[in-house]
Amino acid sequence: MSQSPRISPGGFRDLGPFGWAVNRIGARVTGSRDVHLFATLGHARRLFPAWLAYSGMMMPFGILDRRTTELVILRVAHLRGSVYERAHHERIGARVGLDDDDIARTTRDPATAGWPNRLEVLMRAVDELVLTKDISDEAWAALADQLSRGELVALVQLVTQYDGLATSLQALRIQPDRPR
Repeated sequence: MSQSPRISPGGFRDLGPFGWAVNRIGARVTGSRDVHLFATLGHARRLFPAWLAYSGMMMPFGILDRRTTELVILRVAHLRGSVYERAHHERIGARVGLDDDDIARTTRDPATAGWPNRLEVLMRAVDELVLTKDISDEAWAALADQLSRGELVALVQLVTQYDGLATSLQALRIQPDRPR
């Protein structure tokens, strides 16, 4: 993998007023100089606002609780080897109450990580979905015992959103954000 971004993060002229403002607000909130993800995806000016709204409905305004959402995202980032996604969501996860052990467990096999039953079932399903692009009937039945129908849909959408985001981060070679 090339260490250089394939598309350099843009400024006001590249991103337009909306993309530039979102990037500046995001940088302030995250304590970084620039949110490279926003400053790169913002080059697609018509697509960026819709992507941002959809992403926001996954996190932070999703159907699953914030703690579960962050654990799922961290597991996807681990499975995909997404350094950007992982670093970003380790910080967010800590802000929503995940401790160092919770964060570290997202790198271990769900069967041996010591999760409570509900989270073990979710993490196993995350693994199946990322690795096979499907969930077995057995895993689905276990999930359905733990989640409502809306939560089942939300979990699948969350996992596939962050799996796709990991693909974008990789293909575009988006570099980690630098702290202010």
